[in-house]
Amino acid sequence: PLEPAGVTVWRRTELAGFEEREDCVLASLRRADGEDLQVEARYLAGCDGARSFVRRQLGTGFAGGTYAHLFYVADVQARGNAANGEIHLSLETSDFVILLGYDDAGRARLVGTIRDERGEAGAHSFNDVSHRAMASLGLEVEQVHWFSTYRVHHRVTDHYRQGRAFLLGDAAHVHSPAGGQGMNTGIGDAINLAWKLAAVVRGEAPDSLLDTYERERIAFARKLVETTDRLFSFVTAESGFADFVRTRIAPTFASAAYGIGPVREMIFRILSQTTINYHDSPLSSGVAGRVQGGDRLPWVAREEQDNYTPPARIDWQVHVYGQAYPDLRAWCDRHGMILREFDWSPAHDDAGFCRNAGYLLRPDGYVALCDPGASAQALEDYFCDLDYRRFRVCEPKQAAL
Repeated sequence: PLEPAGVTVWRRTELAGFEEREDCVLASLRRADGEDLQVEARYLAGCDGARSFVRRQLGTGFAGGTYAHLFYVADVQARGNAANGEIHLSLETSDFVILLGYDDAGRARLVGTIRDERGEAGAHSFNDVSHRAMASLGLEVEQVHWFSTYRVHHRVTDHYRQGRAFLLGDAAHVHSPAGGQGMNTGIGDAINLAWKLAAVVRGEAPDSLLDTYERERIAFARKLVETTDRLFSFVTAESGFADFVRTRIAPTFASAAYGIGPVREMIFRILSQTTINYHDSPLSSGVAGRVQGGDRLPWVAREEQDNYTPPARIDWQVHVYGQAYPDLRAWCDRHGMILREFDWSPAHDDAGFCRNAGYLLRPDGYVALCDPGASAQALEDYFCDLDYRRFRVCEPKQAAL
């Protein structure tokens, strides 16, 4: 998909260094054959993992700590009641194991901790793994296809942006695998930054738009690291009382809570990260109904209309649940803005929308502006305040970012 878009991926190529200049970043690259290259780029995105070279070069810090526990991950062939292709979790005393089934024939991935730490990561084999937690699941490992150990950190960098360089994913934040939030968080970083970079590089928006990337993403990363740290500490606490709470009280409480519909929905929304909002962002404005600027767009699906159906292009768009006013339609036509009208229904009211209001959506699907009056002037003022050149026809009032 990248090559038809004119993007070439250089594999087996190392970033050896970089320096920021007035209008670009000069990156020094080293190819596998020993060839050294220098490349100029408008911006640099450090997506290079927990040991990020980019982060170390920027000197942005990586405050936090490292868990004493050693993790293992293994691809195995197993048998037993739990080898059914589903996800299983055992909290047998302070040992725990997560089983992620690949199929219903016993092929699965195991993730857990090693208690008998006789060396650093890499000095162990599957024989060092306690099988007590696995036995509690009724699981027997027949064959180990792959095994590795690693240390887990809980850290967040001080800054996601420094000059023309940015940090994303594990380069910006690392935490325990409790909750399975790592990949989604990194993807969320990339989506948030990508549309902003595209707008600035195309000359549609000022460079200051990129400052909102850190402001919108770092608060969630800090909260996530704190939450996963508490959960992991609970799972791995070593004491008789901790064992009792973990193996007797917690399962009973969790089972009862999960049987309550609203609680089950809340858990889903937290784990799916659909509760993330950017209410405090300078890109968020207004309230209409129960929806406010910075919310993730509430999903409403009907037989013929799904407000999450992707438009022809990834871009800004305006939603109206009801009927759009003529001046709004004319403004959208004049500026090439996608306008989507949805026939009003009780489902929209249940989701919190206001009938005939205007909702401006960012390219990443978050609500930027809520305007109960759905006026063209509100859109004009919004983009003028942000100095978003593509859509404004006025002189910007002041730098809002």
